[in-house]
Amino acid sequence: MFSLGNFLGVEKDRRSLLYRIYFAFFASGAMSTLLGAILPEMGEAYGLAYSYRGVLLSAHQIGNLFAVIASGFIPYIIGRKRSTFILGSGIVLGLFLMTLTGNPVLLFIAFALTGIGRGTMSNITNVVVGESASNKAAGLNLLHASFAVGAFMSPFIAIAVIPATWRLAPWIIATVMLVSLVMLIIRGLSSERVRKEKGEGTIPRSFHFWLNTIIMFFYLCAEASLIGWLVTYFQDAGIFPDSVSTAMQSCMWIMILIGRLLCAVISTRMNKNLLILILGAMMTGFFILMITASSPAVIAASVFLVGISMSGIYPTTLSTMEEKYTSSTVATGLCIGTATVGAIIMPSIVGTVAESAGIEGGIATISVALAIMVVLMIVKVITGRGKA
Repeated sequence: MFSLGNFLGVEKDRRSLLYRIYFAFFASGAMSTLLGAILPEMGEAYGLAYSYRGVLLSAHQIGNLFAVIASGFIPYIIGRKRSTFILGSGIVLGLFLMTLTGNPVLLFIAFALTGIGRGTMSNITNVVVGESASNKAAGLNLLHASFAVGAFMSPFIAIAVIPATWRLAPWIIATVMLVSLVMLIIRGLSSERVRKEKGEGTIPRSFHFWLNTIIMFFYLCAEASLIGWLVTYFQDAGIFPDSVSTAMQSCMWIMILIGRLLCAVISTRMNKNLLILILGAMMTGFFILMITASSPAVIAASVFLVGISMSGIYPTTLSTMEEKYTSSTVATGLCIGTATVGAIIMPSIVGTVAESAGIEGGIATISVALAIMVVLMIVKVITGRGKA
C-alpha cells in the first residue's frame, strides 16, 4: 500500500507535522491568488489607479521580503512555534484590514501584513520539509503543490461571493489561515529556540547558491506579476468576461498543481538542471504566445501551458541547493529574501508601464525577466555539468 511518508522518506514521528505544514502552505496559497482575484473589485470600490494597485502588490512582496529574512533569525530568539504564529498572523490581520478601509496608507499596511505572513510560511514550510524528507525534490514539489491547490480554490471562492460582497472572500481565507496556525501551535512546531550551527549565520559564498538565487529572483518577477495582474489584464484588455477572467487564474493553478505533481516524480528520474531549463524555456515561449495571440482559445491554452511549465521551477531550483543551505533558516531566508526583491520590483513596473502604455504594454514587460531567467538556466546546466 502506498504511503506518502515512505515515498518522501519521512520518519513516522515527523509525518503529522509534515501534513500540518502542507495545510498551512495550502492556506498561504489561497491568500496569494485571492489578492489578484479581488484587486479589480477592490480597485473600483476604493478608486485605485493602476499605478497604486501595483504599489499594493509590491507592498505585499515587501512584507514577504521582511518576513523571509526575519523568520530566518527570530526562531533563534523565541523559537519556531512563537515566531511562526506571530509573523504568520499577518495574513489574518492584513486580510481583515483591507476589507475595512480604502485609506491608501492602511491598505499598504494591510498588503504588507499579508506578505509578512506569506514569507513566514514560505520559509518555515520549506525548512521543515527540507529537514524531514530525505526525498527533498519530491517533498518540496508536493509542498508547492499544496500551495497550488489553495491558489486554485480561492479565485472560485471569490467568484462565488463577489455578487454579495468581495469582502467575504478575504474573511473566509483569513479564517482558514487562522485554523492552520492554531494547528501548528497546538501540536506541531517546537517551542524551543532553534540552535544555531557553527558558521550558519554567515553569508554563503557559493557560486551555485547565488546562481540559483538569481534564477529564482527572475522567476518571482514573473510569478508575482502574473498572479497579481492576470485577472486585471484579461478584464481590462477585453479578452474574457469578468467571471471567466477570474476563472482563468484558477485554471492556471490547476495546471500548476498537475505540473508540480509530475515534477515530483520526474525530478527523481532526470537531471534536475535540465528539467529546470526545459520548464523555463516553455514558460517563456507560452507566455509570449499568450500576450501576442488574438484567438481566445489560443490564449486560454497558453495560460494552461504557462501554468504547467512554471509549476516546478521554484521548488526544483530550491531542491538543487546544497543540504547545508536548505536545512538552514538563515540561508533559506537569504535565498528567498533576495529572490523576493524581484517580486517587489516587477508588479510596480507593470503598473507604471500600464499607466502610459496600457495594460497590454505593462504585462508584456514580464517577458524581459523571463528571457534573462532562461539565459541563467543555461549557465546552470553548463556549470552543473562541470561541477558533476
